[in-house]
Amino acid sequence: MLTKNKIKLVRSLEHRKYRQANGLFVAEGPKVVGDLLGRFSCRYVCCTPEWAPCLPSIPSDVETDVISSDDLRKLSFQEHPQQVLALFEMPGPADESVVRSFIGDCDSGTDSGKGLCLALDCVQNPGNVGTIIRLADWFGISAVVCSQATADVFSPKVVQATMGSLARVDVCQDVDLPAFLSSLQSTVPVYGTFLDGDNIYSSHLSPFGVIVMGNEGKGISDAVARCVNRRITIPNFNGADKGADSLNVAVATAVVCSEFRRMSVT
Repeated sequence: MLTKNKIKLVRSLEHRKYRQANGLFVAEGPKVVGDLLGRFSCRYVCCTPEWAPCLPSIPSDVETDVISSDDLRKLSFQEHPQQVLALFEMPGPADESVVRSFIGDCDSGTDSGKGLCLALDCVQNPGNVGTIIRLADWFGISAVVCSQATADVFSPKVVQATMGSLARVDVCQDVDLPAFLSSLQSTVPVYGTFLDGDNIYSSHLSPFGVIVMGNEGKGISDAVARCVNRRITIPNFNGADKGADSLNVAVATAVVCSEFRRMSVT
């Protein structure tokens, strides 16, 4: 039964301090909820009658409610709620050493799903962070490392933007990014995108290493830039004196990841 306390709990999870206090985050929609059920421990599911036939697949110890579309709107963070909303238990802090060894131990990168890691330096827009996690999933990049100033991975907007990819990508957040990058083996290439970097289309791109993407407005911070040993850029084909002066960070990530993967199969 949907109660005022449940509504209050779900709505409070919009804010990070309540997510941390309760150890829970929100996921919505058949695709996202369905994917996350295989990765995270589920605490609560509520759905409309249209999704109710899927309930038998939910573990028996998970509390469930079948509710009306009007009641789902009271809980949802979306303009158009999608049949189901679930609360999942937040995982413990990801172990940076796992990502570190994953990058450092990679040899020649013969497996296209191994060896590359994305690092987000103060990427603050939740939609961008979620989209980048989704891109990592698409391009077979198994890990994303997020700086302390990057948007919270478990906010409703980020979770929704991942479209379920959060179930397949390991994310380390609240990482001291300069310290993390400095701790890598000296042979690990650390790529960063800069306006004055080398043309990505004529650069040799390693099949393993770290790709750093910077803040939407300021780019890569000075502290992180000092850890970058491979500076690259996506050239502006419209000329430097006209047209757009930059790319959205998620769009830039898609271009960069695509070129890394193209190089690995040619």
